[in-house]
Amino acid sequence: MRICVYCASSQMCDAAYHAAARRLGELLAEDGHVIVYGGGAVGLMGSLADGALTRGGKVIGIIPRFMREVEWQHAGIEELEIVEDMRERKHRLLTGSDAVVALPGGCGTLEELFEAITLKRLGLYFNPIVLLNTHDFYAPLQTFMQKVIDERFMNPGHAAMWSLVDTPEQVLPEIQRTPKWREDARDYAVVR
Repeated sequence: MRICVYCASSQMCDAAYHAAARRLGELLAEDGHVIVYGGGAVGLMGSLADGALTRGGKVIGIIPRFMREVEWQHAGIEELEIVEDMRERKHRLLTGSDAVVALPGGCGTLEELFEAITLKRLGLYFNPIVLLNTHDFYAPLQTFMQKVIDERFMNPGHAAMWSLVDTPEQVLPEIQRTPKWREDARDYAVVR
């Protein structure tokens, strides 16, 4: 599988987040999956790529030109795609992916995650979206999204568009047990 992983570039977050990212990279590589991610060398991005590379994994980085110009790219990955801007990067990350995994992160990670959820709601993306809930990072988001559903901005069935897991070891089993999203997603996208 080609697995898109959204993750942060912060080096200052708790070491547990880095350990989880590194472990996920190891597990995905050991199982023979291709990782596509933002191409960075630092933060959780670097930890994810480093973990995969230590296990001989294939890692594809997609990075905007301006980030490459300031040398944010990971020097150890063999395949680095240079794109013009952040919009193109998001498109390339998701295109052809068999699943999305969102690690904890800031506004960039959340933007990517919400775009994937939105595309799934609109019937433009049908594959699993898994949030790695290290240190209960995504618990407040889960509560907020339930509020969105309770207030009828989304249908109750939309809660099945993503799932949360607590450990890197749970990510692949969750991807494997998650069915393709509904073929009638467009009919169901509007809250009635």
